[in-house]
This record gives sequence, structure tokens and C-alpha cells, in this order.
Amino acid sequence: MSDRTEIKKKESIIPKLIPFSMTLGIILLDQLTKLLIVIFMPVYKSIRVLGDFIVLRHVRNTAIAFGLGKAFPQEVKQILFLILPLAVIVFLIVFILRAKDLKSLQRWTLCAIVGGGIGNIIDRLIRPMGVVDFIDVKFFGIFGLERWPTFNVADSTIVVGICVLIISMIMTELNSRKKGVPDEQKT
Repeated sequence: MSDRTEIKKKESIIPKLIPFSMTLGIILLDQLTKLLIVIFMPVYKSIRVLGDFIVLRHVRNTAIAFGLGKAFPQEVKQILFLILPLAVIVFLIVFILRAKDLKSLQRWTLCAIVGGGIGNIIDRLIRPMGVVDFIDVKFFGIFGLERWPTFNVADSTIVVGICVLIISMIMTELNSRKKGVPDEQKT
């Protein structure tokens, strides 16, 4: 392989690697906030931040989103809450690195989602009491919930990331339709 080909290959991978700085930043922020909560707040202690709207509440989640799966046997939890998410993260990393038609926003958003996933996996590996959750937000009865289930930085990154990704994909599709690109040329 010539030097030019080698340089071109390296140049093409760098833009795909830069968004992983977001992954690292989210992991660090997530773990730092969780560490501060563990050090300075006993479990089940609450501190009102913005009246009743935002409350810091130290809880541990041995399940997944919204407490689903608490009653599962430990072996099932390891597969569903550790091995399966790890496989999804590996898939996403490979996808991010190999995909040629991802928009920059989509690449950054996927890297954010990976960071959130890794943040919670770290908790599952090092915190036997469960994932540290601490952000408790009033939800005003929407969906029948007076308060949203307590969450953390990783959880919010995953949820916001998925929402941004969906919006970005819809906007990309709408823009390609607006430009009149025939369906068979989009793939």
C-alpha cells in the first residue's frame, strides 16, 4: 500500500473517532456525579434543589429502566442487564466506525448513547447495591406519574440521545424527500 493510501485511510477514520470524546466525557461526568452522591448522600436521603420540582434522591436500582426486572433471578439479570447491553454497545461502536452515510449529528448522538450505556454498565460491575440513581423530577401527573422514576446522567443521556437520533433520522428523510431523491437512490 502506498503512503498516500495509508494517509488517506488514517484521515478518513479520524472524523469517526472524534465523537468518541463525547463518549468519554459522558462516562466521566456520569461516574463523577455518582461518586459524589455515594460519598456525600446516604442511600434514600433527599435534598430539594428546585423546590419540589427537582430533588436529589440517592437510590440504587438493581433492575433496568423504571425498575423493570427487579424480581429476576441474578443469572437472568447478568444476561439481560450486563451481557446484552455490552453486546449492543459493541454493535453500536462497530456501526459508528463502519457506517459511511451517518450524519455528523447522528454519529455524535450514537457516541453519547454509548457513553450512557457504558456508564451504567460500570455501575453494574462495581456497585453491588445497584446502579446509582439520584435525579428525581416532578412529572405533574403526565402518563399517570406524579414523579418521573429517579435516574442518573447516563440514563438521561441515553433517553435524550435516542430522541435526538430519531428526530435527526426523520429530518434527514424529510430533507431527502424534499430534494426529490427517488426511493431507490436512497439506499
